Amino acid sequence: MSRSSITRALERNPERNRERSPEHTPKVREAAPSRGGKPHSIRIIGGDWKRTPLPVLSLDGLRPTPDRVRETLFNWLGQSLDGRRCLDLFAGSGALGFEAASRGALRVLMVERSGRAVAQLKANQTRLAAKNIEIVEADALRLAAGLAPNSFDVVFLDPPFGDTSMLERAIELAVPLVSPGGALYVESGEPVDPAQTPALSGWAITREGKAGAVRYHLLRRENEE
Repeated sequence: MSRSSITRALERNPERNRERSPEHTPKVREAAPSRGGKPHSIRIIGGDWKRTPLPVLSLDGLRPTPDRVRETLFNWLGQSLDGRRCLDLFAGSGALGFEAASRGALRVLMVERSGRAVAQLKANQTRLAAKNIEIVEADALRLAAGLAPNSFDVVFLDPPFGDTSMLERAIELAVPLVSPGGALYVESGEPVDPAQTPALSGWAITREGKAGAVRYHLLRRENEE
């Protein structure tokens, strides 16, 4: 797939050109203490970087997808994402995007608006020598509006909780980006109902779950189930 002008313009990091090796475990420095005084990190659940911890900033609104939810999601997706193109539209900590890259995704585009969060994402990308990851500092909705239709096989949506209009707009923009046979993952504070969401006409929830305040949904087009 030809890359958009946005992704072609990304600054290249020499570390990304190093080959990944399952035998090599990246050295990861301990995360800086959070406001609670404890190191804050995420742990990759499976794939080449299984059990690797990655530092995460303690920022307001930054809410990494819990381990149990990620494990369930990637069981639904079939564990391996070999050859698939993935979009992590509200990357935040990068928990979903790094997990997808670890499991063999051909390409993972992470989009994040916070400059501090982007710097941490790039630092973790360098630690992993993850050449299949691209990171863009941008407004997620504006960037999504400019991406080509059918560009991704899996789109992850985890926008800020409580902003219903943003969630609806994110879904509206994400649906055309999903390739035939692809999947849309939506994480939110409230249930997603395709019957009440015009952009999801012709889509169905194939799997869903709840973990605390987190509701998570995997959707596919109805004629592709």
